[in-house]
Amino acid sequence: MSESSITKKIIATGFKELMQKKPFEKITISDIANVCGINRQTFYYHFQDKYDLLNQIFCNEVIYPFINDITVDNWSNNLIKMLTVVSNNSKFYINALRTSYSSEFQKYIHTVSTRIFAEIIDDAAGKKLIATNDKMFIAEFFSYGIIGSVVAWVTKGIKESPEVIVNHIVNLVNDCKNYAVRRYMDS
Repeated sequence: MSESSITKKIIATGFKELMQKKPFEKITISDIANVCGINRQTFYYHFQDKYDLLNQIFCNEVIYPFINDITVDNWSNNLIKMLTVVSNNSKFYINALRTSYSSEFQKYIHTVSTRIFAEIIDDAAGKKLIATNDKMFIAEFFSYGIIGSVVAWVTKGIKESPEVIVNHIVNLVNDCKNYAVRRYMDS
């Protein structure tokens, strides 16, 4: 691991520790530098600001592992992995989703999950063609539902296990996908 990667990891770890104790908005770059034993310039060498740092943590811990090698068959396993990371770092993610940045995170996850659900719909439709507008409406519907469920799970304090949440989501998706595909194919 390069020295730059090690420093970024130290900064991310220190920032996550701070977010266990303080709201995001009250954390300064000086706070982050102090807890990490670095100077402010070192922070700015690696990150533009604390929003950039938060984005990097989201991407490295949640988004990349979720989308890495994702398929129609393994999306639920990737979702469990993602929610396990969130659950294991619950104070950090609860605080992070209370920031003004949370909408950016949700938009990105929405884009990724919409693409995945469009693939699931194509798979469920088999050889029958479904209009692109209809497919995207269904995919976005499921995406917003899942994101909303995950955000609610986090903001309510992560009381259920990731497996329970994913089980609910998978059951709903499986129960609804065939009906939705048939409904829009018959229109």
